[in-house]
Amino acid sequence: MMKRRAVSAPAYTRQDVERTAANEPAWLREARLAAWEVYESLPMPHMEEEWRRTDYRSIRWEEASRAIVPNGATASSVPSRALEPLIGNEQGGLLVFVDGKVVRNELAEPLSRQGIVFCDLATAIREHEGIVKANLMTQAVKPTDGKFAALHGALWNYGAFIYVPRGKVADLPLHLVVYNSRPGASFGHVLVVIEENAQATVQVDYSSADQTEHSAFIGATELLVGDGANLRYVALQEWNRATYEFSHQRAIVGRGGQLDWIIGTMGSKLTKAFIETDIVGKGGSARVSGFFFADKDQFFDLDTQQNHNAPLSVSDLLFKGAAKDHARTLWQGMIKSLPKMQKIDGYQVCRNLILSDEARMDSIPGLEIEADDVKCSHAATFGTLEEQLIFYLMSRGIPRPMAQLMVIDGFFDELLQRIPFERVRERLQEAIEAKILS
Repeated sequence: MMKRRAVSAPAYTRQDVERTAANEPAWLREARLAAWEVYESLPMPHMEEEWRRTDYRSIRWEEASRAIVPNGATASSVPSRALEPLIGNEQGGLLVFVDGKVVRNELAEPLSRQGIVFCDLATAIREHEGIVKANLMTQAVKPTDGKFAALHGALWNYGAFIYVPRGKVADLPLHLVVYNSRPGASFGHVLVVIEENAQATVQVDYSSADQTEHSAFIGATELLVGDGANLRYVALQEWNRATYEFSHQRAIVGRGGQLDWIIGTMGSKLTKAFIETDIVGKGGSARVSGFFFADKDQFFDLDTQQNHNAPLSVSDLLFKGAAKDHARTLWQGMIKSLPKMQKIDGYQVCRNLILSDEARMDSIPGLEIEADDVKCSHAATFGTLEEQLIFYLMSRGIPRPMAQLMVIDGFFDELLQRIPFERVRERLQEAIEAKILS
């Protein structure tokens, strides 16, 4: 049997880690160096089960490993639609990174008075060191999660910190924008800590300017939802077509906590994302809604896991995606229950719409149940555009491209209705139209 040839690795050294940690506290420097040791001990992934269908050998690491250096770009460089509030007419806070540098940071005074924190990670380490130290890559994403998680733990160089104290409510949404105007390597981190009985809504926009040189986003997202807390989290990704994303995203949900997580994947050359929810408290619930649409030669590989580590917990995952041209998508899902975690309710489904003969979509649902009193279900479906529906619309005078768009809108409607934010729905509908009519 022929083996796939080994893949090349990013060009980093221990000295890069030491330079990154030069002005940081000793505990963080030690954590980075420990992560680097994990990174060096692991081979580049390629034949492990979760990676064997993902071929990222086309990335040019000699370009994608070079750190992005800010060149004076400001918030004016960011597309205006990325700065607009998509949730309501107001924002509780706006934090904008351009090329890894903070160019705008605002927090409404009513939220600040409650002790809510919304700032970059470097500032948070100086001003809220205890909270950051206790939560940064210690509970959710860990360096031991994989080669790229370890590399991120060693070299992350910018990020956002969102903290809502016990019993407080951020009644206006917090908006984070990450924009890269230059090619190269980007190590962004998001750490959200919602304490007991607190509430927040957070939106994150990822995008970049068109480039031909290869870029890499090696990121991590940590969502910590305390007992009785409620977090609504929206993440929209629109990287340029020369960006390769490798990310680990994990939520921890406590007793009676509620998470509503919405993910939109539209950009990048290749995205390999691990998306995981761990329900660790009795009665906790997590709903994850994923939208993806690949065209041309894009490849999206979305690996989801719903871990029921507590009884009477609920998870509900719905992903819907489409592919056209020569694009490829892969979704791998798993619901897992630990022993004695009874009365859980887990649901997962991925529905796929194939829009060309050359496109390929794969979905692999899975269950790993170690308890005997559970309700779990999973499914994957595939379909194409029904010519009868298109012919019916065309017979009413609707041009074929518009008729196709109407049918595709209908396919995605089930997912869009799970999104309680009108402007997010509009944004995703615009992305559908752009993909179909391009």
